[in-house]
Amino acid sequence: MNSRRRTIPTWVVAGAATVAAALGLAAIPMSSAADPSLGQLHSQLGAVQAREQSLASSISSLSNLISSLDSQIALVESREAAVRADLQRDRAKLTQVKGALARERRLLALLRARLARARMLLGRQLVSNYEQAKPNLVSVVLESNGFTDLLDKLTYLRDAQQEQQAIITITTQAKERADAAATRLAALEASVRQITIETAQRVRALAGMNVLLHSKQAALAQARSAQQGALAAAHTKGAALQAQITRVEAEQAAAERAAALAAQQQQSAGSGSSSGGPTPVGPTYGPSGGWAIPYAIVLCESGGQNLTPNYAGASGYYQIMPATWKLFGGTGPAAYLASKAEQDAVASRIWNGGAGASNWVCAGIVGIH
Repeated sequence: MNSRRRTIPTWVVAGAATVAAALGLAAIPMSSAADPSLGQLHSQLGAVQAREQSLASSISSLSNLISSLDSQIALVESREAAVRADLQRDRAKLTQVKGALARERRLLALLRARLARARMLLGRQLVSNYEQAKPNLVSVVLESNGFTDLLDKLTYLRDAQQEQQAIITITTQAKERADAAATRLAALEASVRQITIETAQRVRALAGMNVLLHSKQAALAQARSAQQGALAAAHTKGAALQAQITRVEAEQAAAERAAALAAQQQQSAGSGSSSGGPTPVGPTYGPSGGWAIPYAIVLCESGGQNLTPNYAGASGYYQIMPATWKLFGGTGPAAYLASKAEQDAVASRIWNGGAGASNWVCAGIVGIH
């Protein structure tokens, strides 16, 4: 367990190759042969990170373009709203013009009827004057029966002359008014056509501009979405590469530590210096020993033996420190003095489903966290 320095048991020297094979550590190169693999992984990670930066920059540019288009679309929509307001005013004006046009048409028809009647009256008057000789003052006086009759005839002649002059005046005025009404009517019709043409052109122009801007914005949004998907994929790939690099480096470090410990123990065994090391007490169990924690950790810690305390005090099948032994309910002063069943129970409480894996140094060495 951690928080103490532990003497490597003597069995490690003889079984180092077996342990390394069981844990898969022998498959990790210890020399520079591992460098190309890590170098490739780092190269791939660098390429992915560069790709991420490029995509992020591109997405930022696309976002700026879309934001700019949003402003342009807002401007066009505001102009379109203004044109629609103008269109409403034009339509109201068009309604007024149509009303005025209808009135002018009615007036023109009336004036033309009056002109026709005036021309008819004037024609009759001209025919009557042509067929009858124009009376003179002498004949009127001679033919009159008294002064009263004379006055009546003179009044009649005056009235006839005035009526003729009035008919001529009415005819002239009717023609002038009919001509003026026809001129106004033509101007109103031209105004209606111009209003209709100009309004239709403005509406079509703004509608086309709006469609173009929205189409461009949709294309940019689609491109940004695709690049965001590519960026997410690059993030995922980068995270996977980083995890792979971390795992390879951890396995390589664990293998190096295991090899160093084995070399140290071999040196100690070669010099005959095994005094003071822990010795096994009781039976030794293999992989089917009913262990409370992964057997790989037990194999690294004690080799499946109930070892006496090392110089730091750790003992037993699980190499538990005395203070930890008591903290988790162990009886007696040390773990190696208890039965395997009790050691299993205490180790299970320490392990706690894997949450306490960090209490064993060998957990990190064999890659169990």
